[in-house]
Amino acid sequence: MKSAESMIAKVEEYLRYRRALGYALRIEGGQLLNFGRYADQCGHCGPLTCELALRWARLPAKADRLYWARRVEVVMGLAQYLKIFDSRTEIPPRHAFGPAHRRITPYIYSSSQLRALVKVASRQPSKDRLRTHATLFGLLACTGLRISEALRLQIDDVDLQQAILSVRESKSRRLRLVPLHPTALPALREYNARRTGRFPGASFFFVNHSGHRLAYTTIRTAFRKLTRQLGLIRHGKRPRLHDLRHTFACRVSYERSQGAIAPGPSNRYASEESPKGARSVKKAFCPSHAQGAKCLAAPAATYCL
Repeated sequence: MKSAESMIAKVEEYLRYRRALGYALRIEGGQLLNFGRYADQCGHCGPLTCELALRWARLPAKADRLYWARRVEVVMGLAQYLKIFDSRTEIPPRHAFGPAHRRITPYIYSSSQLRALVKVASRQPSKDRLRTHATLFGLLACTGLRISEALRLQIDDVDLQQAILSVRESKSRRLRLVPLHPTALPALREYNARRTGRFPGASFFFVNHSGHRLAYTTIRTAFRKLTRQLGLIRHGKRPRLHDLRHTFACRVSYERSQGAIAPGPSNRYASEESPKGARSVKKAFCPSHAQGAKCLAAPAATYCL
């Protein structure tokens, strides 16, 4: 590697190296490319420095320090790689802005909130009338899939005859089979039929209005708009898409405690089993909240469509 190379060229070489080892670096890769462009636009020449890394990490200026710390962590990997080729490279301090990781308290939805979310999503105007957002949110809530896993589902990964989802390239990069409750099938079949009729050549199960893979940014924007419309704010913070997965996990933990399903490990949500946590989970998941019509979930979690 030549020290006179632009920073973006150095970043691209680093990403090629890491991805050749099997790392996807979807989010980190985008952040590093952003760093490389920033450095070049600022006219930076020579090796990577702590001053440059910390200046970039503090963007935007009003962001949470946790966000800054994570950006520093991303640049650290690049700096460690570049130092192999140029000893003048400086590695930014790991805790310049405090810890880079903090467990965020999840937003646990009640069944009524989930029903409202899917219902309002189904009423959003759409060019293709597929009700993609409503179907996607319902699937996330009733299976606990990560949003990235759901968006990567291809048509062949969704077996509606056997009621099985094949999740490829999950967090551990292994194939995972996810069963579907019978009550989820009618809504998925309806969406599948509409999408096939509208876009017969589509490859992905969830598509945009052009028949291509649905983008995460599109879903995130729609989700934020809908949760704001529903007033789902707690302590000044709105729920995240990933909280649908947390809610599913808490429901499983609650049903285990009630003997509805076989016991199993649930250390990740052990805090929900404290007296206060148990009361909040019970309030969210008690059967009285699960009365509804057509659904996309297991019986204990009915989300109207």
